[in-house]
Amino acid sequence: MFMLWLFVSIMSIYHSCLGVNSPLHAYSPGDIIIGGLFPIHSKTNRTTLPGAIACNNYEFDVFLHTQVMIHAIREVNQRTPRVLPNFTIGYDIYDTCGDVSIAIRAALQLLKNQSDPQSCLVPENIQSALSEPQTKVVIGERYSEVSIAVARILALSSVAQISHASTSEVLSKKYKFPSFLRTVPSDAYQTKGIVELVKEFNWKTVVIVGSDDEYGKYGSDRLEDHFMNEDICIEFILILPGNFNQNSSLLPKLVEKINDSSAEAIILFTKDTYARIIMKEAIESKLNRTWIASDTWSTSSKISSMPHFERAGQVFGFIFKRKEVPGFKDYVTSVFNGTTNSFIKHHLTRYPLCLNQSEENEEQNCLLTNNQQCLHPSCLATHIDQDESYSIYLAVQVIVEGLRRLLKCSNQQCERGPKFTAVELLMEIQKVNFTVNTTHIFFNDKGDPSLGYDIVHWNMSKSTQGSQIGTIGEYWPNGTIRIPEYLLSSMKNVTVTAYNCSKTCEPGQEMKVQRKKCCYDCVKCTTGEFSPGNGTECKRCGVKQYSLEGQRDACFNKADEYLFWSDHFSIILNSFGILGIIVTIGFTVLFAIYSSTPIVKAVGGYLCFLELLSLLASFCLTFVFMGKPTKASCFICMPFFFIVFSICISCILANLLQILVGFNFHLKLGSWIKKCNRPVAVVTIVSGVQLVLSVSWLTINPPTPTELPSNTTILHQCEIKTRGFILAMIAYQALLGFICFLFAFKGKQLPDLYKNAVLISVSMLLILIIWAVFTPLYLTLTGKYKPAIESATILISSYSILGCHLAPKCYIMVFRKELNNENAITEYIRKYYEQKGVAVVRS
Repeated sequence: MFMLWLFVSIMSIYHSCLGVNSPLHAYSPGDIIIGGLFPIHSKTNRTTLPGAIACNNYEFDVFLHTQVMIHAIREVNQRTPRVLPNFTIGYDIYDTCGDVSIAIRAALQLLKNQSDPQSCLVPENIQSALSEPQTKVVIGERYSEVSIAVARILALSSVAQISHASTSEVLSKKYKFPSFLRTVPSDAYQTKGIVELVKEFNWKTVVIVGSDDEYGKYGSDRLEDHFMNEDICIEFILILPGNFNQNSSLLPKLVEKINDSSAEAIILFTKDTYARIIMKEAIESKLNRTWIASDTWSTSSKISSMPHFERAGQVFGFIFKRKEVPGFKDYVTSVFNGTTNSFIKHHLTRYPLCLNQSEENEEQNCLLTNNQQCLHPSCLATHIDQDESYSIYLAVQVIVEGLRRLLKCSNQQCERGPKFTAVELLMEIQKVNFTVNTTHIFFNDKGDPSLGYDIVHWNMSKSTQGSQIGTIGEYWPNGTIRIPEYLLSSMKNVTVTAYNCSKTCEPGQEMKVQRKKCCYDCVKCTTGEFSPGNGTECKRCGVKQYSLEGQRDACFNKADEYLFWSDHFSIILNSFGILGIIVTIGFTVLFAIYSSTPIVKAVGGYLCFLELLSLLASFCLTFVFMGKPTKASCFICMPFFFIVFSICISCILANLLQILVGFNFHLKLGSWIKKCNRPVAVVTIVSGVQLVLSVSWLTINPPTPTELPSNTTILHQCEIKTRGFILAMIAYQALLGFICFLFAFKGKQLPDLYKNAVLISVSMLLILIIWAVFTPLYLTLTGKYKPAIESATILISSYSILGCHLAPKCYIMVFRKELNNENAITEYIRKYYEQKGVAVVRS
């Protein structure tokens, strides 16, 4: 940023100190200086000389804008009682010629820290180049493109910039332009107003013509966005290049394109110089269209005074709220009496005063102004606009109100002196909230005012005097629009037939409007829609229906998706479930036959039958997961499994406690374990916790069958509405398995002929691994195979206990009967302790 300042400063020194073709400049001293940037000339002509720039195309209305600022400042200085006692306001106004580089040079001149307007911008010290400027606030620029460049420069010193005509939406971005404000609404509201106007007149097709600058491009983009959200066609959008006024081949093509279009309104969102060229050609080509003018040219006297303007058609436009500047007409009519203003001197070189002119020829003299003839002083009043002029007047009043607040002024005196920083004034201006001649003004956080638009209409006349511009409605930023009923009734229901449209459509298509082409065309129906053809619009299929991708001519019922009994996974899982049931029943028969033998007692005695019963129930539950989910199956599946499986593990836990009690001889520890050695109590308490969790789940928010439709199928599954319960039950099941594992691991050192502890350790470890894998899969997986995973997890858990804990016991019952007697157990224990004793002696 500093290098940018240094570069532009050096360029400014080079240009201004040479005095080559310096733009117009007016200065008046004062305690507080207000800067001004106005494009009194609208074009520049760069010569071959280094830095030489000639300004041309004198803008008569902008000259009057500078006089509005001067008049407003004089009125503040002369007002009684004084608004700023003991202070006078001066001005430092530059002609920017509508050129960015000249405007930047002028802005840098305003930022210097000295009062002499003729001195060059040479910082005494490079490090202090950004010292506090004398000019604390600037009014201008007119064009958004120039204001954007100037705003970046003025923001370096936090100098407030108040524009009277720059409406680009970009300038509302405070992170880019923190010191920019304006007394006119943003284009964000103007574009919405134009859309509301088109809707009010029931127009369906429009053309947008913009200019290749910040104002035209952003405005055109916003219009496109708004129209695309409405039932309004944009036939085409054309952005005029920067050399449009110099490229003679572009204008005839544009006019021909507009003439061939079917648009009901042509929106010209461009600078006034381009609009002037287009409207002149429209008159010559007798286009006779309806035009919508943006604020830059909607009240342009140079365009409205063109002869035979009725050949171009009628014009509606948006302009800032129009009011008359108090006392300005009287000021203008007497402005040449002894005034030394440099702008007036320059004006008189172009329009010398008409002396000794009779009153009856006064009207003719006003008309001769455009031909650079002499000018009667009273004719100046006929060229005063009431939009930008009033915006400039408001800008001066806002600055004065900010100064009054900052300097804490009353009618008699100000508490502060004239020494203050630019950022202090900026902060006070941003907070102003007051009324000026019935106009209430304040700024929002984007620096935009609370003002609306007037809607104007050009009343055409067959005379050569042009058209009369009158206000016919208004638009406010809140979306309110008001237009006389007689205009609405005369303009509504005017339609234009679309062109190049398809007559019929094939099945699976419908006739839809193509907004960018403003034509109806056959468009394929989207997913879930169908059309039998012949222009019939697309209709939605039912919730349980779909349409084919390539046809869209009919609807088909979606297929039900769930784990069918005939599915390969179902057959495999059911086979293992049936096998588990058969094996469990077989084991139960064996345990019943050998119920009085030591091995059955070692497994838990009567508890082993409860364990086998719970395993049998687990194997039976695997079949509930197959088929279409119902309310009953969802109710039974997981909750009942956790209950029966917790009973199975509690039986194993009770058996482990029996083993520990039987072989533990530590007195203190033994007494504690003996108190816990209550098999019925252990099974009841341990499984009771899981029972409470399951009943709570089924009572509060049980699983229910649900349907999840996709493009072609409907997935049927059990919906777990509350995951907290199932997570708690899985966690409790894992805790029981872990406790059993610890007890079994502890008991593997004890004399256990049947290896209960070792085999239980293996089965519990396998169960913990299975449920650690199952839990994330269950919570994240969707689809018809989710029940298969649940069923497989139950089967593996049940088989792990059946195979690791019970199967070895059945093997001993059938094939190793010699181990299934008390003598074998007694001999095994004796040898165990003999070996242990020998080991102790040797150690």
